[in-house]
Amino acid sequence: MIEKTDQSITTNALFDCSIPYLSDLFASSAYPWEILLHMTPHIQQLMEAGIDGFYEYQKGVLVGESVKIHASAVIEGPAIIGPRTEIRPNAFLRGWVVTGADCVIGNASEVKHAILLNHVQIPHYNYVGDSVIGNHVHLGAAAICSNLKADQSNVIIHAAKDHNTHLRKVGSMLADRVDIGCGCVMNPGTVIGKGTSVYPLTVLRGVYPDNCIIKDPQTVVKRISPFRE
Repeated sequence: MIEKTDQSITTNALFDCSIPYLSDLFASSAYPWEILLHMTPHIQQLMEAGIDGFYEYQKGVLVGESVKIHASAVIEGPAIIGPRTEIRPNAFLRGWVVTGADCVIGNASEVKHAILLNHVQIPHYNYVGDSVIGNHVHLGAAAICSNLKADQSNVIIHAAKDHNTHLRKVGSMLADRVDIGCGCVMNPGTVIGKGTSVYPLTVLRGVYPDNCIIKDPQTVVKRISPFRE
């Protein structure tokens, strides 16, 4: 396993947030799980003030221009859906969901209390709970961001030192351009660095560095070439 560092799990190290309605939230959170702590009042303020270029699709749901929402999708507010995002058949947004632009939430995928930055794809049978998902992240079919430990205790982030999130529900922090294979399970508090790819059917727990390929939890290798731009 490549050495873990606390610097690698800061918000700035994991995410480049250029979305105007989220940039302050990211800038004020040293670590990404702090975003989960502060997102409720932030979203409430956005819902009350409105966002330029967005309109109320239904009560408690703001959408940007050219958003596509299939008739069978279910969206519980509050939710903010960024421009040109597509919500496909049977998707379920369970409240406190914010996306950036050009995202896909696909067939039978469920999202709750989560932020998706720009160009995120969770297209097939995915669950994303209490998570922060970076730009250009792709989740393969049936990849799961689990958010609750079996004993329901607070989630600990196991980096160079342990970080108590003081939250019972924490999913995954997937940095920009992470690519997750089909059927993967990210256990609560999993953090994956920028540009890292994960082989299918892998079960992950803990912190993984950027620009790597995760073949299994004990086999993590550096890429020969940098992650895709």
